[in-house]
Amino acid sequence: MFTPLAGRSVVVTGASKGIGKGIAGVFARAGARVLVVARDEAAVRAAADELNRLDGEVSALSGDVTDPDSCARIAAVAQERHGGIDVLCANAGVFPERRLADMTAKDIDEVLGINLKGTMLPVTACLPALRRSGRGRVVITSSITGPITGFPGWTHYGASKAGQLGFMRTAAIELAPMGITVNAVLPGNILTEGLRDMGEDYLRQMSASIPQKRLGSVEDIGNAALFLATEEAGYITGQTLVIDGGQVLPESLDAV
Repeated sequence: MFTPLAGRSVVVTGASKGIGKGIAGVFARAGARVLVVARDEAAVRAAADELNRLDGEVSALSGDVTDPDSCARIAAVAQERHGGIDVLCANAGVFPERRLADMTAKDIDEVLGINLKGTMLPVTACLPALRRSGRGRVVITSSITGPITGFPGWTHYGASKAGQLGFMRTAAIELAPMGITVNAVLPGNILTEGLRDMGEDYLRQMSASIPQKRLGSVEDIGNAALFLATEEAGYITGQTLVIDGGQVLPESLDAV
C-alpha cells in the first residue's frame, strides 16, 4: 500500500482535455488538491467542474506555459490556494502534423516553445515551492515518439519530446539535493480527443500494432504519474517510464 497523497498540492499543465485531464482526474481521485492549467479559460474551467465531482479539490487557471510571467502566476496561485506545491505535472503539449518539406520556422518555434520551453518554465517557476515541500515531484509527459520511435510528419514534435528527456536528466541531478525528483512518462498511443481526430483507419492500424491490441487510456498515464509522485518512488529520479501496451517491442507487424 502506497502512502496516501490526500491533501497534496498538484499542478497539471495542459489539463483541459486529453492526457492532462486524465492525470488530474487520477490525482483528484487520490484526494489531492489539483490546479488544472490551460490556455483556454472556458475549457479549463469546464474540465475543473467535471473533475470536481471526484474526491479531490480541483480548481482552474488560464495560463500560458511559454510565458515566464504566466508561469510565475501559476506557481503563485497554486501556493495561494493550496499553501504550497508538492507535485508539478508538466504535461502541456501540441502535435501538429507537418512534413519537413513544408515545415517553417514558425512551425518549429510553436512546437518547441510549447512542448520544451513550456516544460522548463513551469519547473523553474514552481521550483521554490517544490523545494519547500521537502518531497517535491516533477513528472514530465514526454512520448515514445522522438525518444524511441519516429513517425512521418512529427520531426519537430519528436525533437521536442527527446529534448524534454535531456532537460530531465540534468534537472534531476541539480534538484536531487533539494529533495526533488524529476521523471518522465512516455505514452504510446493513448485514446484522446486528438487521437480520435486522426480517424478510424489510424486508430485501427495503431491498435493492430500494439501487442495488447488496444489503445491506452488517459488513466493509464495518470496512474503512472501518480506512482512517481508517491513517497515510495522517492528514490527514483531522472528516469523514464514507457506506457504503451508493448508497442515499441515488436520488430515488425509479423511479431504481433
